[in-house]
Amino acid sequence: MLLDAALDLLLGGRCVGCERPGRALCAGCAAGLPAVGRPAWPIPVPPGLAPPWAADEYAGTVRAMVLAHKEHRVLPLGRPLARLLAAAVVAAEIDGPLVLVPVPSRPSTVRARGHDPTRSVTALAARLLDVPAVPLLRTRAGVLDQAGLNAQERSANLAGSLCCPSEGLRRLARRLPQGRVVVCDDVITTGATAREAQRALESVGLSVAAIAAIAATRRISPGRALSPAGVND
Repeated sequence: MLLDAALDLLLGGRCVGCERPGRALCAGCAAGLPAVGRPAWPIPVPPGLAPPWAADEYAGTVRAMVLAHKEHRVLPLGRPLARLLAAAVVAAEIDGPLVLVPVPSRPSTVRARGHDPTRSVTALAARLLDVPAVPLLRTRAGVLDQAGLNAQERSANLAGSLCCPSEGLRRLARRLPQGRVVVCDDVITTGATAREAQRALESVGLSVAAIAAIAATRRISPGRALSPAGVND
């Protein structure tokens, strides 16, 4: 409490979860974050999507954390967000050496924000798990902002939008030739972004074992495991 009060006095900070003066995430809100990931199948499921996992629903404190880190550069939130992403990766229970591959942001978006939040959180999660994070994917020009688009529109907008340059593949082959790839993102909404990342990686011969995200939107129901067809068993 004294440290939080001092931080508020010096920096004017507040917890993004409860607005308590002090740290960007107070001890109470941090303690309330989930420690175990859950299935996060979109409804409907993009055909062929690898099993998706998320730590929590995209709401409340987790949503505030993602937005503050992404849009307002509240960088101290990177570590608690990384713990959530790591929990989603662990929940996938993948055998063999893992490779975390972040979904890239558009270069113009990175310039506007001053950082690439998904890439940095994925790197932090990889350190927690003691596995490599390799930014294999790149964006192509012509992708629109996804805000306001429905599932079909998102899928059409993202079709062919990502690629995997050969140099990145050569580095991966040297470092971890038998690595199991996990695509990492901040939020699963319709699954279109994850599926496009999976397509780009599979097009160059990599097998994607799972999708991992910090959170999933309400329509995805992260607490309910869905069948591959998107219908409850």
